[in-house]
Amino acid sequence: MTPKDSDQIEKPLNIQCSVESQSGEQPEKEAAKIHEERYRVFIEDVADGFYETDLKGNFLFFNNALCRLFGYTRDEIQSRNFRDFMDEINAQAAYASFNEVFRTGEGFTDIIWAIVRKDGKKRIVEISANLIVDDHGNKLGFRGVARDITEKHDVHQALILSRKQALTEGDASRRAEQRYRALLDFLPYPIFVFNLEGTVFYLNPAFEKVFGWTLKELKGKRIPFIPEHLKKETKQGEEQLFKHRILRDIETQRLTKDGRILDILLNGAIIYDTEDEPTGHVLILRDITREKKTANVNDALHRIAVALPSYRSLDALLEFIIVEVQDILGVCGASVILMDEEKQEFYFPVASFEDHDAGKKFKEIRFPADKGVAGQVYKTGRPMIIDDNSKNSLFLKHVDELTGYETRNMLDVPIQTQDRKIGVFCAVNKKQGDFDDEDVTLLSAIAGAIALPIENARINDELNRSYDEVQSLNRAKDKVINHLSHELKTPVAVLSASLDLLNKRLASGEGEDHQKIIARAQRSLQRLLDMEYEIEDILREKNYRSHYMISKLLESCSDELELLALEEFGNTAVVQKIQQRIEEIFGPKDSPVEEIILHDFVKNHIEQLRPKFSHRGCHLIIQLSETRPVMIPRDVLAKIVEGLVRNAVENTPDNGRIEIAVKDRPDGAELRVKDFGVGITEDNQRLIFESNFVTHDTMQYASRKPYDFNAGGKGFDLLRMKIFSERYHFSIRMVSTRCRFIPLDTDLCPGDIGKCAYCRSEEDCLQSGGTEMVIRFPVPSKTEGDQRKVL
Repeated sequence: MTPKDSDQIEKPLNIQCSVESQSGEQPEKEAAKIHEERYRVFIEDVADGFYETDLKGNFLFFNNALCRLFGYTRDEIQSRNFRDFMDEINAQAAYASFNEVFRTGEGFTDIIWAIVRKDGKKRIVEISANLIVDDHGNKLGFRGVARDITEKHDVHQALILSRKQALTEGDASRRAEQRYRALLDFLPYPIFVFNLEGTVFYLNPAFEKVFGWTLKELKGKRIPFIPEHLKKETKQGEEQLFKHRILRDIETQRLTKDGRILDILLNGAIIYDTEDEPTGHVLILRDITREKKTANVNDALHRIAVALPSYRSLDALLEFIIVEVQDILGVCGASVILMDEEKQEFYFPVASFEDHDAGKKFKEIRFPADKGVAGQVYKTGRPMIIDDNSKNSLFLKHVDELTGYETRNMLDVPIQTQDRKIGVFCAVNKKQGDFDDEDVTLLSAIAGAIALPIENARINDELNRSYDEVQSLNRAKDKVINHLSHELKTPVAVLSASLDLLNKRLASGEGEDHQKIIARAQRSLQRLLDMEYEIEDILREKNYRSHYMISKLLESCSDELELLALEEFGNTAVVQKIQQRIEEIFGPKDSPVEEIILHDFVKNHIEQLRPKFSHRGCHLIIQLSETRPVMIPRDVLAKIVEGLVRNAVENTPDNGRIEIAVKDRPDGAELRVKDFGVGITEDNQRLIFESNFVTHDTMQYASRKPYDFNAGGKGFDLLRMKIFSERYHFSIRMVSTRCRFIPLDTDLCPGDIGKCAYCRSEEDCLQSGGTEMVIRFPVPSKTEGDQRKVL
């Protein structure tokens, strides 16, 4: 083929069209040359390959970009079939696609094929194709665009203006103009042409579709789509365009007619006339908003996936995630709402808002699991978008009232694993527009990705708490062992020594001091008996044979007493009385439930207890209101009142205050004992009801008299009360604050406010710490009341 033939092949097919003259004075042929040159530049120098084939798929017309894409010269492509440039599988797919276009008349824009270049390399291209039909409806062939998507930047080949000599024949120019205009109208990317003064000359349909303005609206006008903050940058870009004649892959933003901001990739070039003078410029704008958002989402998901294993703390993990969500979705606030399954309440472990004070307040809020938008999402397992919270009945307005935050719109999605629901992911107040399905998909994907790590982090937190509790229990175990060892050894040793001493005195006839010895022995026995009573109360319903065990424990003592009585007095009646007394003390008992007037009982019992702590300088403030009766055994209630009073007195320094109150409530009677003493540390508070645990350090232990300050009690009182509460259906609650001057268990209180180095007055001590015990008895049922005698 000769060069002349090649030149003829490069000319576009002749299709008749009319040209609108820009000037009445310019000759028609010259105007046609300018228009033909303008549109020829468009088609020859776009990055995408343009082609036309006959109905068999033979290439008749194509641009240079297609040659570069295929890797063949124009001569090597001309008149060849598309099958020659791809393998059999892709060729069959291409044939099927073209056949579908021929059959239906509807084009396609996103078919992906693999082609084989001349150098043997495979390239992946995106093909579009439409049917070419003449004025009579006859099908002539196919026209389309081929875009190389193997490498991202190949999609945006720079527009290189070519200023070849215009065709001299007016008819050919008009036909070429029609071809170029048809191609520009067909291209999927927004294209617009404007004159040197910046007014619009041409817009293609893709521009109208993406940005919303029509050519009729903008022709001869400037396009008002440059955001205010980008006007200076745009001016600089225009200067660069005139300086370098071309712009390549400039990432920027433009406004749509309805006010949306789109991310744009811009390519542009200058248009020249036959005299090589610039007449305007053409810009191709590719909307990369979704592409960029997808990339940002993928990057965020990747960051989250990489970061998840490094977070062991649940709160730290959630804080990291919600900050990412705020950035990706473009929202003012986000929070994770988790379910407290024990209380059936929602709570906010973390919440991040542009208003930081509101974020802190959200963490303090709880609400029922069946309320609000979160409750509905948790129940159904389906996401929910609320475009206007003020018009939605599910929205909990009091949450905004408590936080001082105004929620306009929101998106909630469930956080769940395969077998259980964990909570709800919430995003509020989208900065631009409303929440849409893309936001739902994104937030749901993140919620699904983090559900298992959240569960793992929560389990890890629980394990850490369990580990801390095990350590505390281990320390408590040491205290219990040392404490019980002391409690058992001391009275037994005193009792043994007293009996030996009594035996010697009786044998020698020196009996004048035997009363002191007997009194000492009786006190030791009483300590053992008190301990046995407490153990019996605790173990009564746990299948322990306390009577048998305690009887065996003290059997040696009873035998020694029996032998001593026989040797000294020779009276068997004494032996029988001792055996009866042991049976009375250690034998099984069953206390009957009685109907008791609480305020009268407490008043009388406190008066009975007063002599026991009369040596202490504690001030009792008693407020007793009339109450309804309570149903409980009398001896049990006596143990409860005595235990509360004794613990309060033993933990309150002299000149301190103790408040005792009884009042009636709608749900029953309430007994409240509050001391302003040393208080209990947080670690000890967790263990106080779980065992015979004492709050004093073991090394500070001393067997003082009951009701002495910091007296070495047996540690069973509070545990016994807890057992009683379960048995007789009343509630017990403790609130304690450790004295701020002695925060550790090893710190000592002098036992008298006047001797305290920190307190200058009684008021200083009253404000430093203390413990409050509250017991609430339920209202007895009518059936129970009828069966009991009022006492």
